[in-house]
Amino acid sequence: MMMEPHITELERDIIKEILNIGLARAADSFAAIAKDRVLLKVPDITLIEVKDLLSLVSRYEDTHIIIQSDVKGEFNGATLMLFSDDHIARLSEICLSMLEVQKGELTVMQESLLLEISNIITGALVTQLANILKANIYGSPPKAPKSHIADSLKGILVQHPLFQPLVFTVITQFTHNSKSVELPLLLFFDTNTLLKMLDTIRTFELGKNNLTETD
Repeated sequence: MMMEPHITELERDIIKEILNIGLARAADSFAAIAKDRVLLKVPDITLIEVKDLLSLVSRYEDTHIIIQSDVKGEFNGATLMLFSDDHIARLSEICLSMLEVQKGELTVMQESLLLEISNIITGALVTQLANILKANIYGSPPKAPKSHIADSLKGILVQHPLFQPLVFTVITQFTHNSKSVELPLLLFFDTNTLLKMLDTIRTFELGKNNLTETD
């Protein structure tokens, strides 16, 4: 029987700091294609039920393009990046030099851009998590689910009946010519992954070493 996860405030802070290190690397990588400064805000951490997670992401389905990348290996989870029409227009203008962007159906170049942005941010984040937590994990190539998001997430929802997702909400913000664009990012893991993270944190002797120290 899987134990019920319990996270102390200190453990939440440690997990946030680990994520912030990964997000800082992701910001630097994203800045290269955004051609400007990129900021990533401190993530919120929430434990929610499956139905609440599905309700949360389904609210975006009609108004946003959702790009999904699964986290695989010793950890089980996924990232979702949410792009509205306005987000896509600004990104197309900045990264693709498109002056007049038609809202609606994506061009091949636009979809490739969204996939690349998701790949950069997820890849940098997962790499840092792997380094810090000494875990064998990797991000799968991003995809734009054509069906309902619940169908696309079955790999981590259906196969884990005791699944209680640990959800991190991150706002990716970049500026260009004094204008800012915010891109919501959801990162979540299943309960077993959370327990592995906590086990690593709890067995580390605080004060003798720095868990968030990387090469």
